[in-house]
Amino acid sequence: MTFTTRPTLQGTFGMVSSTHWLASQAAMGILERGGNAFDAAVTAGFVLHVVEPHLNGPGGEVPAIVATAQDPAPKVLCGQGPAPAGATIAHFRSLGMDLIPGAGPLAAAVPGAVDAWLLLLRDHGTLTLDAVLEPAIGYAAAGHPLIGRVGDTVAAVRSLFEEHWPTSAALWLRNGKPPAAGELFANPVYARTLRRLVEAGQAAGADREGQIEAARRAWSTGFVADAIDRFSRQPFQDSSGRPHAGLVTGADLAAYSATWEDPVTLDWHGYSVAKTGFWGQGPLLLQALSTLDALDDPTAYDPGTPVGVHAQVEALKLAFADREAWYGDDADVPAKALLSREYARERAALIGAHASAELRPGRPDGVEPRLPAHVRPGTGRRTDPTDPTTGEPTVQSNGVTRGDTCHVDVVDRWGNMISATPSGGWLQSSPTIPELGFPLGSRLQMFWLEEGLASSLAPGRRPRTTLSPTMVHRDGEPVLACGTPGGDQQDQWQLPFLLRHLVAGQPLQEAIDAPAWHTLSLPGSFYPRAMEPGVLVVEDRLDDDVLAALRAYGHDVRLSDAWSLGRLCAVTRDPETGVLAAGANPRGMQGYACGR
Repeated sequence: MTFTTRPTLQGTFGMVSSTHWLASQAAMGILERGGNAFDAAVTAGFVLHVVEPHLNGPGGEVPAIVATAQDPAPKVLCGQGPAPAGATIAHFRSLGMDLIPGAGPLAAAVPGAVDAWLLLLRDHGTLTLDAVLEPAIGYAAAGHPLIGRVGDTVAAVRSLFEEHWPTSAALWLRNGKPPAAGELFANPVYARTLRRLVEAGQAAGADREGQIEAARRAWSTGFVADAIDRFSRQPFQDSSGRPHAGLVTGADLAAYSATWEDPVTLDWHGYSVAKTGFWGQGPLLLQALSTLDALDDPTAYDPGTPVGVHAQVEALKLAFADREAWYGDDADVPAKALLSREYARERAALIGAHASAELRPGRPDGVEPRLPAHVRPGTGRRTDPTDPTTGEPTVQSNGVTRGDTCHVDVVDRWGNMISATPSGGWLQSSPTIPELGFPLGSRLQMFWLEEGLASSLAPGRRPRTTLSPTMVHRDGEPVLACGTPGGDQQDQWQLPFLLRHLVAGQPLQEAIDAPAWHTLSLPGSFYPRAMEPGVLVVEDRLDDDVLAALRAYGHDVRLSDAWSLGRLCAVTRDPETGVLAAGANPRGMQGYACGR
């Protein structure tokens, strides 16, 4: 029997897997109270805002994929807010910028997470708003034992808070120092924000859906929008090194609503794999799977062998190159061509016996790709970011984890299933709004300040997010929900997990625990948009002979700590027996699954 760090949980009642044990257990508590998977996911989402504030927040975003017992076809919940009305290329150019800053008010998109969670609760939940928010309000008001990484994050930005972001210093530098690991930490201001949303709902009457709608209005046109509008107009230091005011207004919040959309899917090995649309990076996972199939070599599916790792890394590089050239919130994305078998064969033909260090986008439908000037050969920046506020707080190039995003998966006894990846609005992204107890996000940094690209900045456009939940169906029924934090690494870490579980048949926890790797040979999605051609980061648990063979293939192998890459979560359901299962990642020592 293969040793795993924890068991693959099995049961028939319900399963939750998330990146923090308190969120998992709070969600499980909702299932125990008779709530469904969507009630539980909403509870987990709001608890994650409180207990992982360095990784996500109410000012951020959340994409999710859901399947209901009544309608098992996958649907995407888009909680990715767009660029505000004032966010134009001309505005940033007038400030002397060629890249959008990675932190500060100027980098904020319209917050999307809260509205999306409330929309999910309205449309597919069963419990009331006060019931699902009770755990988050409790932890924010009375406090919770803080994980050490929060204090480490605050320490990294301490001087910025003290010198330029006084509202953040007031929250995070009490008694003049960062919070300690295990310290009971409360955010009473945010607790009051959540209570006011509940009170706004209750004032609307006894109808459950009416209460949720009233809370949504209090967020988008009420006291939350008013506070954001006022605060956004104040200039604060950002990662450009200068102070700038933000662009998000109350009118932007009023104009925004989370949406339900069809997913992008790929039929693969008897499964249907669902991802968000091309406004996110998710379809690149489908491209990589399709390219591997086009190699027509079963050895390419094994993530533990040199042949398999090489093939998978090269397939991912090609998909990432297409992401740069073609992906974005743009009606002209050649979606059908990018996922066609013919195109996969074209791309597979480029995978040879030597690792490529080039960025090689393809020509779907015979159209020439257009890359941003910043990533064209000879123009990209290869320096690693050193500013702790910039970019998504994810894994560094040497494998050291600065933080991540969050993730939660839930499946219940009725067959409802959800995969959600909340992120953005982390404590180091922007100054804390003192009346609300949270900051805005910094997702605008994923746009390019160059006209004519699939991901060029434009008001009302969604940033091409890296957030990438996954759902897998078999014979029309949902059988797996999974995902991970990690920015550009999210789909890279999910690819070998899916191959191990779906192709090799490994149990969830064994597939999660297996040695992980990812390539840096792609343009980073976060400021300063760096690329390290040919670099392959590998956990040093991978066998020495595999590492030697990868170097022989030409990969610039960089060893990471043994348990440092990825924070996968996953839940499954067998439609024939009703047996549920869950696994969670031990890396970072905070993710946990629970269920029965």
